[in-house]
Amino acid sequence: MRKAWIVGIAVTGTGLSFVMLLVVGVYMTAGNLANGVGKGAVGLAKGAVPGAYQALVQKWGNLCGAINPALLAAQLYQESGFNPKAQSPAAAQGIAQFIPGTWATHGVDGDGDGDRDVWDPNDAIPSAASYDCKLASYVKDAPGDPTKNMLAAYNAGAYAVIKYGGVPPYKETQNYVKTITTLQDSFAAPVGRVQPSQQAAGAIGYAQKKLGTPYLWGGNGTADQGGRFDCSGLTKAAYESVGIELPRVANDQYNAGPHPKREELLPGDLVFFSDDLTNSRAIRHVGIYVGGGYMINAPRPGAVIRFDPIDTPDYFGATRVTEDGAKALPTPV
Repeated sequence: MRKAWIVGIAVTGTGLSFVMLLVVGVYMTAGNLANGVGKGAVGLAKGAVPGAYQALVQKWGNLCGAINPALLAAQLYQESGFNPKAQSPAAAQGIAQFIPGTWATHGVDGDGDGDRDVWDPNDAIPSAASYDCKLASYVKDAPGDPTKNMLAAYNAGAYAVIKYGGVPPYKETQNYVKTITTLQDSFAAPVGRVQPSQQAAGAIGYAQKKLGTPYLWGGNGTADQGGRFDCSGLTKAAYESVGIELPRVANDQYNAGPHPKREELLPGDLVFFSDDLTNSRAIRHVGIYVGGGYMINAPRPGAVIRFDPIDTPDYFGATRVTEDGAKALPTPV
């Protein structure tokens, strides 16, 4: 939900024509950038890791060559959603979801206070990195990518990686490796420009047709809800219309792809807003960028889906949605 400082603008025929020009511009811009897309990452994307854990992830994510801060962040997000109190039905515990037997062997005293506490991220995050690096050392002679082999060992055991000479032919393990290596893109600070999205035009077109629709908290646009939406319901439906399934809530949608800088935004990017600019888990609003500093969004109760400016004090950042990025996100239970 947006703050009171957001000012809506009138939806006119001229405004709609403006949006269509921007939609066409997605493809023109994509062609211009095709040869200048950067690859790789340095550090963590702004706010992607909660501020309380960012320094830990940045430090321990460089413990060995098989991991990096973004990969470690992706693991923690996949395992617990950065919840230090998480506990699974299988008794996995803490932010890194160690089972007791593994913790007993591989838990480390990361903060040097004399104990090893699985519930303390100051111990659990260093332990996760240490365990990853230990697994990497077990499978260092296996053919293939060392990071993928490490992740496969985490899921299926080092013996399976050694036996099959790399990632074993287990669907669960292959999916785990793909999920984590894809998710890391949403935690990494991109180097150079982020590749344009080819689904952007369709998503904007869907949202444009909903302009003027009244807001409904929890609205998904279904018939029984009168076709009404809240902010993340609208963005979810817009990308679903082009074949990309996003999570329901805004702070999970933030992890559906890499994060372009403000000056690199393109129409179709999701733009996010938060009262805590250090923590993506605190995001509370999302819209679809259309260019010129404006987005289409469902702002708040009593309002309608409309254009609003994005350059406000609560602007958090943006995500360029990718199909693989969306598929890699954990499914909420």
